[in-house]
Amino acid sequence: MTPPLPVVIDAHHHVWDLSVRDQDWITGPALAPIRRTFTLDDLAPDARAAGVGATVLVQTVTVAEETPELLALADSSDLVGAVVGWADLTRPDVGEALERLRELSGGHHLVGIRHQVQGEPDPEWLLRPDVHRGLSALAAAGLVHDLVVLPRQLPACVKAAADHPDLTFVLDHAGKPPVATGETEPWRSHVRALAALPNTVCKLSGLITEADRTAWRVDDLRPYADTVLDAFGPGRVMFGSDWPVCTLAGTYGQVLDTAQELVGGADPDVFAGTARRVYLSRVGARNSRT
Repeated sequence: MTPPLPVVIDAHHHVWDLSVRDQDWITGPALAPIRRTFTLDDLAPDARAAGVGATVLVQTVTVAEETPELLALADSSDLVGAVVGWADLTRPDVGEALERLRELSGGHHLVGIRHQVQGEPDPEWLLRPDVHRGLSALAAAGLVHDLVVLPRQLPACVKAAADHPDLTFVLDHAGKPPVATGETEPWRSHVRALAALPNTVCKLSGLITEADRTAWRVDDLRPYADTVLDAFGPGRVMFGSDWPVCTLAGTYGQVLDTAQELVGGADPDVFAGTARRVYLSRVGARNSRT
């Protein structure tokens, strides 16, 4: 039996309220089980039972109104420690927009920005001049950039991270490898190229929903977890539940237990230290660099 985990930081989860806003990505029968409202009150019992002491709340839609709502939630919660929101990186005044977010209630919880790059038809969207300017604004503000991308978009991630050495890039869900098919290339080579850059970090998250959701086994995930851990090292890997999306394939407790098995125990960096350094250390900060 593996030893119990210390206090855990869950570096990636979501909430949404369908009475406030539709989640237009939740379509089709495969996603039907999560086409309902999920709140922090739904998450808290499972998170607390798993020993989670703090979480990072991550945006879900490219709607400007969502981020202020997430910041207000964080400000009223004793569980959410930080927020990764959304801002239009292509705006010429994105720097000012980020400052306005920080001036809102809970604005000191803003630690990063994420854009749904996976939905962009251009595989080199991250390399556009207007996006380059936006990424520079994130670096100047001391925020991080979360990457939610598909494997074919990883080469652009490598180039963007190389072009912005002062900006920390966080790869969500290990770059969404093709777990269900068992293929590892070219995903593995792209991940190793990204990990070779010191300003990159990877989340051990989202793997069970990239697998066969009804029949996955820990060994199905192992080649992908091993690649991430070997390429980045535990000091640049962090656990994320991807709740409630993870519930399509398993419970919150299963996700955490599986991550611990893949890592080989309760590694203090993967389950808390990396998230504390990358995210929580930025709460309330201005113009910081890591």
